[in-house]
Amino acid sequence: MERATLGGGCFWCVEAAFKELEGVASATSGYAGGHVEDPTYEAVCGGETGHAEVVQVAYDPDVLAYEDVLEVFFTVHDPTQVNRQGPDVGSQYRSAIFTHDQRQAELATAFIEELEAAGVYDDPIATEVDPLETFYQAEAYHQDYFEKNPTDAYCRMHAAPKIDKVRERFADRVSESTAE
Repeated sequence: MERATLGGGCFWCVEAAFKELEGVASATSGYAGGHVEDPTYEAVCGGETGHAEVVQVAYDPDVLAYEDVLEVFFTVHDPTQVNRQGPDVGSQYRSAIFTHDQRQAELATAFIEELEAAGVYDDPIATEVDPLETFYQAEAYHQDYFEKNPTDAYCRMHAAPKIDKVRERFADRVSESTAE
């Protein structure tokens, strides 16, 4: 298994989208990129820890390449927004890729350069690419949040459309166990 750690706004939404994919063993909500040890959700939301809400995706590289992970990531969030995603505002919601090694850093940087060169977005990509120092798993009640709360208004408005986008755009990569 390989791991990718990605910040694309609210971790509930990103986690739910990645759980749709064949080859994903787990998607765990957490925090990365800050300066406080063992941050809590409340502290991260306060904006004082420097952490981003992230999802750490464990995936089988024989089924899903890192470039595929990046493609899905850039599809399910708006990488041009600075310190926000939709209604969520603050540096904890920034677009970020926390790389696990030099190869991931090079691939992520090249992927962003390709998107920019192709003019995929009207605005410049604001996604940060930084080495992962420490991943802190979020509190238990944040794990599998969409799965546990599918009728939650926030989930219906923000996570469900991301799942629909993955199911539509990546239909050939959606796990049979999650496909409807």
